[in-house]
Amino acid sequence: MTLKERFLNYVSFNTQSCDTADTVPSTEKQWALARLLEKELLDMGAENIRVSEYCYVMAELPSNLENKKVPALGFIAHMDTSPDASGENIKPRLIENYDGGIIMLNKDKNITLDPKEFESLKTHIGETLIVTDGTTLLGADDKAGIAEIMTLAEHLLKHPEIPRGKICIAFTPDEEIGNGPEKFDVTGFGAEFAYTVDGGDLGEIEYENFNGANAGVFVQGKSIHPGEAKNKMINAVLVAAEFVSMLPQAETPSHTEGYEGFYHLHKMSGTVEEAELQYIIRDHDREKFESRKRFVHTVGAYLNKKYGEGTVEVVTEDRYFNMREQILPHMELVDLAVKAMEAEEIKPEIVPIRGGTDGARLSFMGLPCPNLCTGGHNFHGPFEYCSVDSMEKTAAVLVRLAELFAREKSR
Repeated sequence: MTLKERFLNYVSFNTQSCDTADTVPSTEKQWALARLLEKELLDMGAENIRVSEYCYVMAELPSNLENKKVPALGFIAHMDTSPDASGENIKPRLIENYDGGIIMLNKDKNITLDPKEFESLKTHIGETLIVTDGTTLLGADDKAGIAEIMTLAEHLLKHPEIPRGKICIAFTPDEEIGNGPEKFDVTGFGAEFAYTVDGGDLGEIEYENFNGANAGVFVQGKSIHPGEAKNKMINAVLVAAEFVSMLPQAETPSHTEGYEGFYHLHKMSGTVEEAELQYIIRDHDREKFESRKRFVHTVGAYLNKKYGEGTVEVVTEDRYFNMREQILPHMELVDLAVKAMEAEEIKPEIVPIRGGTDGARLSFMGLPCPNLCTGGHNFHGPFEYCSVDSMEKTAAVLVRLAELFAREKSR
C-alpha cells in the first residue's frame, strides 16, 4: 500500500474528539481507526503490538544492531481530528500536477482555495495535492503523520540492511483537545527519546511551543422585566461583552504571529440571566503567559467591583508548557533532524509552534519529544490540504532519521 493510499483510507474514518467529554478517548469513533492500525502493524510484522483500554496504539520494531546498545527511539502521531470543523463524510480530492491557480473546492457553494489568500500553495506547483470539498476538514492533522510513520515502519521491516535501534511507535487519541498524553504510559512505551510527527510545511522542525491555558468566564446576571429594569437588571450577556472589550483587541490569533501570544475567544453563549465565555490563552514566554492569566482574573475582579461580588467568576486551567526547557539538554535530537532533512535535500527550518503537541506534555513526563513536519497546511478547517510529494519526502526523512540516530548513538 502506498503512503497516499494509506492516508486516503485513514481520513475516511471520522475520529473527531470532543472537548466536553470526560472519558478517554473522548469519542468512541476513534476506536475504529485504532483497530485498523493494530491490524496493519500486525500484518507488516511489527512486534509487541498493543491497544490500551484508553485507545492508545503502541508497537515496536526490534533493533537489528548486533552487540550494540542504542537508546530506543519513538515516533508518535495522533488519531483524532479537531472539533473545530466537521470530520464527517470527508470527501478528499486529488489535484495532480497543481498549476498554481485557484482550486475550486465546492462549485455549489463557491468555496475556493486561492493562492492569493493561502500563499503556501505557490510552493507546491507541479505536485499532487489532496484537498477537501470545502465542507469538512481533511484530517491531515494528523493522519498524514500516521501514514508517514506507518510507511517508515513498513520500509524498515522490508529493508533490514538499514541499521536501526529499537523503534517504538505510538498513536494517541484526543490530542486536539489537549488530552493526548493523559493516559500515555511513558515507561511502557519503551523509548528514551521520541519525535511527534504533527507539524506543517515540509522542512519544519519545532522544539518550542506555546504555554497553554484554558479560561472560563461565567457571568451571573439578574433578570428583571425590561419595563421595570432601571437600576435593577444586570444583563449577563452585556457584562460578558464588556469583559471581551476589556481584553487587548490586537492580541488575538488573527492579529499575531511568530512568538506573539494571544487571547482566543472560541466559544460564547448566554441570556440575560447567565452567560459564558471560553478562552484559550497562549504565549511562548512563561512570564508573559502568567501575566495573561493574571490579567483575565483582574478583569473579572474589576467587573465584580462594578456590578457586585459573584457577578463574574474566572476559572483558569493550565494545559501544557513550552517544551523548550526540556529539549535544550537534548539538542542532538534537533541536530539529527536537521541532518536527516539535509541528507534528503530538504531545507530544514526551525520554527516555534503556535499551538501545542502531545510532545509538549510528554517532554515534561520524561520523554524529550521535538516535533516534525507532515506536509499539511491550513489545519482545523475546510481549507486544509496536504502535498503527497511532501508526505513522501517526510517519510523518507523519518527513515533517514532512524538510521542516523542508530549510527550516532552506537559510536
